[in-house]
Amino acid sequence: MVPVDYADLQLHPTMSEPAWKPTSHDSRSARLHRQQQHRQRRTQVFRRRLVASSIVLVLIVVGVWLVVGNGGSGQSTAARRGLPDAHSTPGAPPPTTTTTTAPPPTTTTTSPGTLPQTGTFPTTTSQLFTANMAALWNGIITNSVQVAIPAFFPESAYVQLKTVPSARDDFTERLVADYGLDIGAAHALLGPNAASAQLVGVDVDSAYGHWINSGVCYNDVGYFEVPNSRVVYTVNGQTHSFGIASMISWRGEWYVVHLGAILRSGSGGEVDDPEAGPGNPTYSPTC
Repeated sequence: MVPVDYADLQLHPTMSEPAWKPTSHDSRSARLHRQQQHRQRRTQVFRRRLVASSIVLVLIVVGVWLVVGNGGSGQSTAARRGLPDAHSTPGAPPPTTTTTTAPPPTTTTTSPGTLPQTGTFPTTTSQLFTANMAALWNGIITNSVQVAIPAFFPESAYVQLKTVPSARDDFTERLVADYGLDIGAAHALLGPNAASAQLVGVDVDSAYGHWINSGVCYNDVGYFEVPNSRVVYTVNGQTHSFGIASMISWRGEWYVVHLGAILRSGSGGEVDDPEAGPGNPTYSPTC
């Protein structure tokens, strides 16, 4: 046997084996680990973008509310229109304005007679009723039907109400003409001191108010009617009164339609039941 000198033995590089070779299982695990890290990075980026977008959206909403909802100047819409603010302190004075330009005057006023009738029972505590009765009284003490005309039934409502031919002419030539004559008669009743006479009030007994159906008394529209209310006043320190023959309703308000009489005894003005003292309203079944 030939002796072998191991010191002289050289190994070929291709003959050496690495200490560790990755298996197919190890390669798949590394790939999955990389994919998981990639997904985590994508999730973090998405969350950051979502948070940033939410912040921007909140800032936009707050800005819109400040500009639109709060008027852009810390004042509510009601305050800018001169109306009481629901959030203002009770009793606080309304906000003042610095403008020196007067608002344009109102050129048109909607007459209640142009609106449809309602079934609302009239009140005697409304501002309109008070104003109308004041106009009636001022017309009496000045003997002016023009001054007293606001208390009279509206012409446009009468045209809707009546089925008679030429309702507008009937209103002007009969009703308003009689109203003017009765205004003059009431003025004469006050005597020489008419200008100093004071209105105490108009006594309306609501229990006498009754509904008139359409088709009755040539009416195309129903309404409430109340007879024989009392105009109470003082003159020369004494209380006196006279009646309003008939008032009828339009849209929940009373209006005079016959002052001195419904069925007239002549061609002149009349005063309904003048009395010393306040008198009492009485009932009569009229239209």
